[in-house]
Amino acid sequence: MDDKDFTCKVTELITIIDVEETKHINRAAAIIYQAMRQKGLLHIFCTGHSHMIAEEMFYRAGGLVQVNPILEPFLMQHEGAVRSTKFERLPGIAKIIFDSVDKKPFEPFLIVSNSGINAVPIEMAECARANKNPVIVITSKKVSEKLTSRVSSGKHLFELADVVIDNHVPVGDGIIVTQYGNIGAVSTIASAYIAQRIVLAIISHYERDGITPTIYKSANVDGGDEHNKGLFDEYEKRIRSLY
Repeated sequence: MDDKDFTCKVTELITIIDVEETKHINRAAAIIYQAMRQKGLLHIFCTGHSHMIAEEMFYRAGGLVQVNPILEPFLMQHEGAVRSTKFERLPGIAKIIFDSVDKKPFEPFLIVSNSGINAVPIEMAECARANKNPVIVITSKKVSEKLTSRVSSGKHLFELADVVIDNHVPVGDGIIVTQYGNIGAVSTIASAYIAQRIVLAIISHYERDGITPTIYKSANVDGGDEHNKGLFDEYEKRIRSLY
């Protein structure tokens, strides 16, 4: 195996996303922008490794302020990887989490799940739809369509979305096939790339309308802390993870 194989395959994957998903990224950005123009938030929910996408879009240098990550430690690996997998499959949890979120009906939910078959992300999408919140999904349709849903309705996450952005990740996540299994997982790379494409597309809407977007500066540059505090003071009561 040559390391260049991974680089080439990741480059090919990003090219596929650019060709196939730009229209969906732009649709998602338009929905989020309209909410942000009304002083609303983008709520992001993910479990397992996908939670990194919520963190990628939150409190990020060059990122948008109006982002509320819904981060539940028991659904992340650092408090027990095997346990978090079991929790992710349990019905009923999503409703409890959803009810705890400070949200408005026009505010979109971005839900990220590579497989799109587990109860918690699927039920979170169902809760958002029932509350009239737009639902945007990042998932691998190739993976999801090959797997059996773990909810009683048989639905997959992508079937519950207003906008589906396919990350085109292969079955098994690894992009390099070997005799001992797939290696070189790419779901985080692909989904983080999509997340930043969404941010850039939202900012382009602000620029088109002649409005200055609320963008974080790095906390590690001069004046960064002061700049950021002036931006998020307005939202600190609604974005639980800020403090």
